[in-house]
Amino acid sequence: MTAPGVVVPQGARLVLATHNAHKVGELRAILAPHLPDLGPAAVLGARDVHAPEPVEDGVTFVANAMIKARALAAATGLPAVADDSGLSVDVLGGAPGIFSARWAGRHGDDAANLDLLLAQLADIAPEHRRARFVCAAALVTPDGTEHVEVGTLEGTLAAAPRGANGFGYDPVLVPLGGTRTCAELAPEEKNAISHRGQAFRALVPHLVAALRA
Repeated sequence: MTAPGVVVPQGARLVLATHNAHKVGELRAILAPHLPDLGPAAVLGARDVHAPEPVEDGVTFVANAMIKARALAAATGLPAVADDSGLSVDVLGGAPGIFSARWAGRHGDDAANLDLLLAQLADIAPEHRRARFVCAAALVTPDGTEHVEVGTLEGTLAAAPRGANGFGYDPVLVPLGGTRTCAELAPEEKNAISHRGQAFRALVPHLVAALRA
């Protein structure tokens, strides 16, 4: 059974709880090698089914991922996957954290978020610019099965944005041991090491079990 206004196309088997087209593409790419029988029509985003976005009032990445996955599973009657992710900066006490997408005050304004973060760190020496991306990925099925995995990508923050790939804070995080920002990496390079890639690859066995149940 679906919620009013929600439309689940025939053939849909899994819904990703995001309205962000970048994330839908990235998550499909991560899952594709492990679930080759799931074509594009089988893996949809929340926008594709016209699902409303729930209020994300959790205080951790895990809590917000669960809120989104539970809401989408209930609305669509399909297994739902959600992630909540962000940037954690040591000298900012873990901020922006769960507020990463709206750090500058308006949700999803990547340029403003980057400008504010770099201004806050303008006087911080390179050796103290340690940070990490964190992702909590949650799976919720209509029968109430729930599972969460967490991935992290450690790095340091560049003094200015570099690269045209990726989104969010990708242009300023340089993975440890590397010289390029996440936005300078090819998509396949980023997916191989990313926080989101780690979390979703760990979730794959649970996804496979849910889809074969």
